Amino acid sequence: MRFRIVFLGTPDFAVPSLRALIDGPDEVVGVVCQADRPAGRGQKVRMPPVKVVAAEHAVPVEQPTKIRNRAFEDLLREWNPDIIVVAAYGRILPTNILELPRHGCINVHASVLPKYRGAAPIQWAIARGERETGVTIMQMNEAMDEGDVLLQRATPIGPNETAAQLSERLAQLGAESLIDALGALDRGELVATPQDDAAMTLAPMIAKADGEIDWGMDADEIAWRSRGFHPWPSVYTHLAGKLLKIHRAQARTASTDATPGTVANTGDTIEVATGKGLLAIEELQLEGRKRLSAAEFSRSGSLSVGTRLGRPAK
Repeated sequence: MRFRIVFLGTPDFAVPSLRALIDGPDEVVGVVCQADRPAGRGQKVRMPPVKVVAAEHAVPVEQPTKIRNRAFEDLLREWNPDIIVVAAYGRILPTNILELPRHGCINVHASVLPKYRGAAPIQWAIARGERETGVTIMQMNEAMDEGDVLLQRATPIGPNETAAQLSERLAQLGAESLIDALGALDRGELVATPQDDAAMTLAPMIAKADGEIDWGMDADEIAWRSRGFHPWPSVYTHLAGKLLKIHRAQARTASTDATPGTVANTGDTIEVATGKGLLAIEELQLEGRKRLSAAEFSRSGSLSVGTRLGRPAK
């Protein structure tokens, strides 16, 4: 055994890192995650993915409602970690926790810092048209994703890759990078490098409103968002007052004189005019209906060339 580790994480993204630690040469002495919550159509209360994995391996789990109190600090002192590993836990740790382990706290972050600091780095990297992203193993401080870089790995973003697909890949890459970083720490080879704050970009938490299409945007931007905001909140517009989700779309460079938001062509794809180029919709779903291909939707007669998409004028 090299290190006693306490792991803080909650969603699917954190699972590969926890599994890698459990399978590795270190000892995971405790896991901290957020509370069980209702999920799915039936809103049945479910355990966080990290808790499920910890239970499989009989690792003690705590789900504190507050971490800025003496009880949580006492728990960590009882576990006596050499290092705390964080992956998508969802809370900023206070100084007393950050300074508790002898090797501090390190974080598995899904971007190549200092780009995309914040809660949604995967979604915004795709939504802003980045061609490359990656993971960073970072020494944590009290600020949001501003700690020193310990190790980074880059990877290209696929031309049709969604946030859900990229998240799975980065979760695996993050787990591999975490194990490499801990190995370097054990050998005394891990070097901390300060971030260049001048190169910083932000990746704020996604809101449902971020998915509403502004047809004045370029087709490229809307297509990027359709992948970056998949599966939630997706990109959407309105048709005859009903919500219309766009599940899959591509940008086309063809020019048109049509007003942005106007349907220019229907058929195998539904082409809609934008601020620049056409958005070729391949799959979509009208409120209260099932998901359809563009060809199926075109045959339904729900829209035709010249139909304007968007919120009704007030």
